[in-house]
Amino acid sequence: MLHTPRTVSDVMTHTVIAVGREAPFKEIVALMEQWKISALPVLAGEGRVIGVVSEADLLPKEEFRDSDPTHLDQRRRLSDLAKAGGVSAGEVMSTPAVTVHPDTTLPQAARVMALRHVKRLPVTDDHGLLQGVVSRSDLLKVFLRTDGELAEEVNRTVVAVLFPDGAVTVAVEEGVVTLGGAIRDRSLVPVAARLARAVEGVVDVRVDLAEPGEKPR
Repeated sequence: MLHTPRTVSDVMTHTVIAVGREAPFKEIVALMEQWKISALPVLAGEGRVIGVVSEADLLPKEEFRDSDPTHLDQRRRLSDLAKAGGVSAGEVMSTPAVTVHPDTTLPQAARVMALRHVKRLPVTDDHGLLQGVVSRSDLLKVFLRTDGELAEEVNRTVVAVLFPDGAVTVAVEEGVVTLGGAIRDRSLVPVAARLARAVEGVVDVRVDLAEPGEKPR
C-alpha cells in the first residue's frame, strides 16, 4: 500500500488570528505580541484573504522614524517608504498574499516559504477564503514521527516493493534510516535510497547493501 503524502491540511492551524483592512497599526503590533506570531492575514468580506501584514511590513515606520530617506532610498524603496507612513493594515500589508491550498504537500509548502522568504502562509480554498495558517514549525512536525513508525513505513513502501525476498533490512535511529543486507541488482540501490528519503520524517538515509557473498561495509 502506497503512502499518501501529508498535506498542509494535516498540520495547519485552523484557528487563525486575522485583521480587517481598517485595523489600526498599534492593534496589529499588539496582536502579534499577544499571540507571539510574526504575521497576520488581512481579510475582506466573508473572509477572503487580500493581503498579509508581517513584522517586515511594520519595521519601515521605525526605520524611517527619525531620519529623512536619502535620494537612493526614495528611488529604490518606494514601497517601504509608503508603509512607513501607513496607519492601518490596508496601508502596510503586502499584497497579493502568498497563500497555499489545503491539499498542498508539505515539501511544496516548504519550497514556497523558502522562495518567498516568509515564515507563515495563509491557507485558502478555491475562492480565496481563509481556512487556516501553516507555519515553519508546522512543517517540521513530520520529524516528530517515531523511529518505529519510520521503519514500518520504509519496510512497507520501499523494501517490500523493491526487495520482496526479505534480503534487505531496515534500521532507524534518530530518524536516520540504514538499509542493510545483500542484493543482486545494484541498480536498485539509488532507487531505494531515494524512496526511503522521500518518507516524511526521515532525516537521512545510509545504504549498507552488498552483493551476495560480500560482507556489508
